[in-house]
Amino acid sequence: MKESQSLTNNLLIEVDVLSNRLRNIKNSYKTTDNKALKERLFSENKNIFKRVGEIYKIAKLLNKKNSDKINFSNLLIEITKRTLNENKFESNLFFL
Repeated sequence: MKESQSLTNNLLIEVDVLSNRLRNIKNSYKTTDNKALKERLFSENKNIFKRVGEIYKIAKLLNKKNSDKINFSNLLIEITKRTLNENKFESNLFFL
């Protein structure tokens, strides 16, 4: 089965947008004193992290179906893995 490059490309774009949003959330969280905004940012961070996790699972499935060593699904796996690891490491910021 050939991997859908269009699907993979769309997921790569989505992960890029979500990664940028996670960074913006982190910066906003650190600079605001508004309790309601902090709660909303925390909730949004959680939802985005969950979506990146879903994309990671999709990327692993796409990669299983493809026998090529170099492909877009490998790139998608690497990018989502880095985003998840970055967010896990930085999630401690919410508990300062």
